[in-house]
Amino acid sequence: MSESAVREKPRKRTESKALRRQQLIDSTIESIAKRGFSETTLADVASGAGLSRGIVNFHFESKDQLLVETLRFVSEEYRQNWQKALAKAGDSAIERLLSLIEADFDPAVCNRKKVAVWYAFWGEAKSRPTYLKLCADRDQDYGAMMRGLIQDIVEEGPYPAIDPDLVVTGIAAMTDGLWLDVLLEPKTADRKQAVRSVKLFLAGLFPKHLGITGLALDRKCGTLS
Repeated sequence: MSESAVREKPRKRTESKALRRQQLIDSTIESIAKRGFSETTLADVASGAGLSRGIVNFHFESKDQLLVETLRFVSEEYRQNWQKALAKAGDSAIERLLSLIEADFDPAVCNRKKVAVWYAFWGEAKSRPTYLKLCADRDQDYGAMMRGLIQDIVEEGPYPAIDPDLVVTGIAAMTDGLWLDVLLEPKTADRKQAVRSVKLFLAGLFPKHLGITGLALDRKCGTLS
């Protein structure tokens, strides 16, 4: 057997293991969205992934470990999504802020299944320190970036009466409510309208940067499928 063939086998085993883990995490997301947090079982996850219960036990020692890794996955997916949006944004603080807002309603992270998972974990976070930390880390990094951009906009304006912390709180409250709409009314919830709502809020705070009919409302964001 050639040296390259010897190296290829461990690589394929590693890829296969990663694929199985991801299948199980995807199935967990599906199950939580369908059955809820407490009703999701390892048997449900295995069945949804088309794998045996033994495969689940091989990759995850317990249901709790599977749930933690599922939360870790959606948290990292969320982080990568907004970081990717920032990387594509312009240099100005207002363009970067709008990119963050749009990223929050990207179909990859803002869909009924993913939102159901987030709300399920948020509901459990107070009694489970690991969940609480992962949820807090997600919000802290995003919030810190947003606050820094808003601080820059306030100084550019200038807008001396605007408190950046209160703006971050307002955006978070709006986003949480609009995400809840996605969870409760997935057929009628509209990402484009959700983004417009947040941008209208910002246009009222930062009129020198965002006219009501200007950049704040003209950038595109898809509707829910």
